Amino acid sequence: MVRSRRSRATTAIAVVAALAVIASACGSSSKKGAPNTNNGSTTTLGVNNDTAPGVRGGTLTYGIEADTSGGFCLYKAQLAIGGIQVARSIYDTLTMPGADGKIHPYLAQSVTGTQNNTIWTIKLRPGIKFHDGTPLDATAVKDNLDHYRKDNLLFVFVFADVTAVDVVDPLTVKVTSKVPWTAFPWYLWSSSRVGIMAEAQMKSPDCNTKLIGTGPFEYVSWTFGDKFVAKRNPNYWYKDPKTGQQLPYLDGITFVPQEDGAKRTSSLEAGDFQIIHTSDALQIVKIRSDKAAGKLNDTESDKFTEVGYVMLNATKAPFNNLAARQAVAYAVDRDTYNKLRNDGILTNASGPFGPGVDGNLADSGLVTFSPEKAKAAAALYKQQTGKDLTFTLNHTADPSTTQDAVLVQQMVQQNAGVSVQLNSVADQSTLINIAIGRKFDATLWRNHPGADDDTQYVWWHCGNSGAVGSDPNGAPACDNPVNFGGFNDPIISSDFDKARQSNVPADRTKLYEDINREFAKQLWNLWAQYSLWTVAYKTNVHGILGPDLPDGAKPFAGLPTGHPVSGLWCTGGKC
Repeated sequence: MVRSRRSRATTAIAVVAALAVIASACGSSSKKGAPNTNNGSTTTLGVNNDTAPGVRGGTLTYGIEADTSGGFCLYKAQLAIGGIQVARSIYDTLTMPGADGKIHPYLAQSVTGTQNNTIWTIKLRPGIKFHDGTPLDATAVKDNLDHYRKDNLLFVFVFADVTAVDVVDPLTVKVTSKVPWTAFPWYLWSSSRVGIMAEAQMKSPDCNTKLIGTGPFEYVSWTFGDKFVAKRNPNYWYKDPKTGQQLPYLDGITFVPQEDGAKRTSSLEAGDFQIIHTSDALQIVKIRSDKAAGKLNDTESDKFTEVGYVMLNATKAPFNNLAARQAVAYAVDRDTYNKLRNDGILTNASGPFGPGVDGNLADSGLVTFSPEKAKAAAALYKQQTGKDLTFTLNHTADPSTTQDAVLVQQMVQQNAGVSVQLNSVADQSTLINIAIGRKFDATLWRNHPGADDDTQYVWWHCGNSGAVGSDPNGAPACDNPVNFGGFNDPIISSDFDKARQSNVPADRTKLYEDINREFAKQLWNLWAQYSLWTVAYKTNVHGILGPDLPDGAKPFAGLPTGHPVSGLWCTGGKC
């Protein structure tokens, strides 16, 4: 999933399941509005969000960033946040994170590891049915997991350590891993992408459009580029634990793609939408102003979020050379960038692990802005290679992201004396294809949400020896095709392996912090800011984060992978 600040297109390429271009907004530093959030993460619950009993009735129109090309056959679908938000209305996952940053059972009654976490037993809740009336059973779960691990190019790598998925009894599935895998239950959620489909959908030639899940809403219709319509599932298995009422509260929900962030906000203000999501900083400032005036409410979170960055291709010149990476890193003034492009409301990133995640560090040792060091590094590159340092920066063509790229270009040229060419890519699907082929020098990017660090294993781990990018004479590129920058860092790969197999929390935290510091040392990517996600809604809309989980855990505070829709309700049952 690649995302520009004001648009998010999709592609049918299944390898890309969670990618987005750096998100930021144009605007001067504001002296008004909400406080600056540079000093830490924040989660702000909307007024009256969850303080009153839910009321049945009403249909919401939800403005999402973009539609999903290719359809919703989940084991082969490519889902950006808009697609994830739609999918969460139709499908449930076996597990779900809570506000405590831990993973909890959802469709599963329990997920238990044994034999040093090489055997995982998934016990399903009894009595749950798909929309077509067929039961959620072990066979359906096994077939879903087998499709994910065999037929989805990304999940082939996600589930590479799984050697078998077996049915034990009608409600029990056993998963065998060739190595201890402490974080396995997180992968049964996978940012809400591992939804469980009915057998009839998986076997249908219309799997992409014959949507049958266990979720709170049932599929009605979908016209690409126009709207996705869903109606209340009258037989949904879950009840609101606070009220005992069967969920969902709404009679229906309609998702309408609006790629322009400013138009999405104005449509909410005008009442065409009752709810939207955005990570556009300038729009968030506008929404905060509307909230202060009593016109809208919002729920914000930068916990467990993504990081925006400049992704570098370490498999070829110039960025297979550390001096080249240093020259660009020293040249970009992130504070000024944040002020000019994000209205100063975002937090500068120190690495790939966002706020709330164990590996997050306030100071990872990342280089700080220094034109003198930038010029020295560029000179060192020329001394080592005999060539002037030049490169091309890719970005999507929408005006806001183009301004992001222009500012980076200006900073690097002015502060490092390095020539930077801009390559405006017409659409995000093309940008993804370029990244997959590693046919780029540098590109604006955003990725890596989640609460357990192991979920980033798939993006960075390499199975072959390194380290390309440290040795310009040609060490092998990473054999992992979704490590798009191609860097092959033996420390990062080894630490990920050790952390995956450890069940000692302190040891895992230390290993992930070491990974963070190695990124800062080698500068494989140039981190910008952590994203701040906001769900904005009319003042009569409630229940944004959803009900408590079945085991009593409070709902998850992260928003970069959407939010539950089962608990949404409108005052008086009228939206």
